[in-house]
Amino acid sequence: MKAILALEDGTIYAGESFGAVGECEGEVVFNTSMTGYQEILTDPSYKGQIVTMTYPLIGNYGVNKADVESAGPQVEGFIVKEYCSFPSSWRSGEALGEYLSEHGILGIQGIDTRALTRRIRKEGAMRGVVSTRELDSKKLVEKAMSSAGLVGRDLAATVTCKEPYQWKEGLYDFLTGSEVVPKSEPTYRVAAYDFGIKQNILRYLVDRGCEVTVFPADAPFEQLLEIDPDGIFLSNGPGDPEPLTYAVANIKELITRKPTFGICLGHQLIGLALGGKTYKLKFGHRGANQPVQQLSTGKVEITSQNHGFAVDIDSLDKGAVEVTHLNLNDHTVEGLRHKDLPLFCVQYHPEASAGPHDAEYLFDEFIQLMDRN
Repeated sequence: MKAILALEDGTIYAGESFGAVGECEGEVVFNTSMTGYQEILTDPSYKGQIVTMTYPLIGNYGVNKADVESAGPQVEGFIVKEYCSFPSSWRSGEALGEYLSEHGILGIQGIDTRALTRRIRKEGAMRGVVSTRELDSKKLVEKAMSSAGLVGRDLAATVTCKEPYQWKEGLYDFLTGSEVVPKSEPTYRVAAYDFGIKQNILRYLVDRGCEVTVFPADAPFEQLLEIDPDGIFLSNGPGDPEPLTYAVANIKELITRKPTFGICLGHQLIGLALGGKTYKLKFGHRGANQPVQQLSTGKVEITSQNHGFAVDIDSLDKGAVEVTHLNLNDHTVEGLRHKDLPLFCVQYHPEASAGPHDAEYLFDEFIQLMDRN
């Protein structure tokens, strides 16, 4: 079935649909990962976005139940150069197109994803519409121009859990499909805010001896303190951090009371809680190959990233906050540490999934921080 992608600047790409049919809108972005499309699709940080994969062949190893990062796909739409409808992997449970169709996610293939990526890099991420229903280009461009975008929207509220719950699953061995025995029995009690949390983050915490209770994004800080946690974790999540004023207010209270570790959106919210500001990047960082330098050692980590906003380091109090990591592509802030409070955060994803494992040590640092405090 014919499908059309229309961008707000008037650019039109015609292709074929796979997955669900209908129409979707969102901010069109690109991800440079060569593998891990299932983890990308199910990452709640992609809520509100139509994701373009720069790797040209997608779907060749199918979909399986073990590699999801949430209950189902979170993207608004999915764009690929060539879709493989006949996967070849012993782990595959079904084809990618079938999986998308089951969850109502539109896919479009057969367009020049290299040209689309170059346009986004030049002009920035843009609002767009993918449709199999409306094929009038002018009308689709108008829909793209009138769509909501990401700025000013609280998307975390749309992906967070409804009630607190305990997470008990550790890391698993993908060869056997079974859970790996954690390195230690639960020693630390962690209260985690779910702004769109990835399951592999929770697995890493359990693997390191944490008893994890996950709370909705708008849970009052007093509710987290009721379980007397040894530490607070602030998760990743989608979109603009500035509308999450309730989260910033809760974080201000918690960081003076408990050791705190934040990832991605959690990092940005910590920046706001410390009196800083955030800003939107031109086309964001999305992929499994972002070079980040640890400033204290000079060591370079290859990291997995997914974010379209960043913390403005010039807006923070340099006497209280130290920059720990920088992105070597554009020198944006990738990590912060407070000089007095037991608090640190990173913009990238140390749990990888999919991606490199260079930054796993950050989970050990969180354990050490709780141990010292």
